[in-house]
Amino acid sequence: MKRSGKIFLVAALVVVVCMAFRVSWNALRDIARAIGADETAANFYPFVIDGLMALALIATLVLVGKDRQFALKVLGGYTAASLVLNYVHGLVPALHEAVGMVRLADWDGAHYALVFIATSLPVGAIFFGSDLVAKVLHHRPDAEAVRAPDGQESTPAPHTPAHPAQTPAIGHTEPSVQAPAPEPSTQIAGDAVAVRGSDPHTLRTPDEETPEELLHREQFEEALLERMRQDARRAYAESAQAGRPLSARALGEAFGMSESWGRKQILAIRNDEAISRPRLRAVEAGAV
Repeated sequence: MKRSGKIFLVAALVVVVCMAFRVSWNALRDIARAIGADETAANFYPFVIDGLMALALIATLVLVGKDRQFALKVLGGYTAASLVLNYVHGLVPALHEAVGMVRLADWDGAHYALVFIATSLPVGAIFFGSDLVAKVLHHRPDAEAVRAPDGQESTPAPHTPAHPAQTPAIGHTEPSVQAPAPEPSTQIAGDAVAVRGSDPHTLRTPDEETPEELLHREQFEEALLERMRQDARRAYAESAQAGRPLSARALGEAFGMSESWGRKQILAIRNDEAISRPRLRAVEAGAV
């Protein structure tokens, strides 16, 4: 929609809201008089109700997600309350005259409920209005969540394209053809090599390691594996002494390895025990 169309819609909305406010002015003012408000308070009473409705409407257009749902609930609640009070004003002719406090209904229960609604709306306007203003002030448009289908929570968009045309259409995915990456020029490549060679803190890939560094790294890794083997064999020996030997799978999982690795460690322990165990040899009777 063009900018002029949006401006026209906003202007039309403002005109409708102003006319609706003027229509409900008399009803809300007379209701305020009926519950005991003086002339000044009765004149401000419509501003409290309809003013909070306008604030909730603006918050609904600005906020997103759960905050937007909260603003909609406030707008709907105060709209329903204003509708009830306007309806009561039309049913009770005594409210049309400035005669002071008037019963809002013949039945006591309905009268007390209507008085409670009319008197609680200004207090609720302070609470809900402050909350809505705080939510609007702390709202970040750049962290706007992606709208999900009904019944699902929205998730924040990790990357928002700078232009709407860059947003891919959902449900119409097409295979993308990647353009060939431009090859770096000889001068740029030479500068990069020079900078990498001059920086002592530049990370080097395994292909760039010297034979001495590669040998040291392999020795270090082998030492770590050997230490893990010794720890695993010691753990199995302790479990066997306690009468609850670990299985190959449990031993491997305890050290983040596979079941076959655990089985190899158990076999190594048994082989070591067999070697260290003294062997008895039979001696012929004639040799004694």
